[in-house]
Amino acid sequence: MKTNIALIGMMGSGKTTVGAELQKSLPEFDYVDVDELIEKSTQKKISEIFLKYGEHHFRILENDKIKAVIKKQNQIISLGGGAFENEENRNLLLKNSTVIYLKASPQAIFDRIKSETHRPLLRRDFSVEKIKEIMDKRKKNYEKASFTIDTTGKTPYNIVKEILGVLND
Repeated sequence: MKTNIALIGMMGSGKTTVGAELQKSLPEFDYVDVDELIEKSTQKKISEIFLKYGEHHFRILENDKIKAVIKKQNQIISLGGGAFENEENRNLLLKNSTVIYLKASPQAIFDRIKSETHRPLLRRDFSVEKIKEIMDKRKKNYEKASFTIDTTGKTPYNIVKEILGVLND
């Protein structure tokens, strides 16, 4: 296993919840949420950054945080849904981390996040179809991950068991 574990996937696929739960099973690892780091350093919510400065500006901040985070070892890194679309991010993460794609069906994602208001890419046109459209666009990059775990209908505990299983193989 590489020194870090990176969790990628669509918003609502379980990265934050699973990352925090995984850290309980791997106490020697720190849990790092890249979106949280961006919010702390800018003193702004992700949705506010998108709204005020646009997605391009956010992606620059995200890339800078990933470059800083990846220098450390023994981390569980939770990434925003679009972070793995950036080729530099993808190469850094694949080189320095075991990348796990947490996959969920568009309907499961919709059901998990339908009441959340802070998702910038879903402010307009929020639907299962919109989620599927974003997933289809990102699929080829998500599938470059070291492992894929389907989170649909599973508890965080069971997802963590599956992750530990693939890490220990």
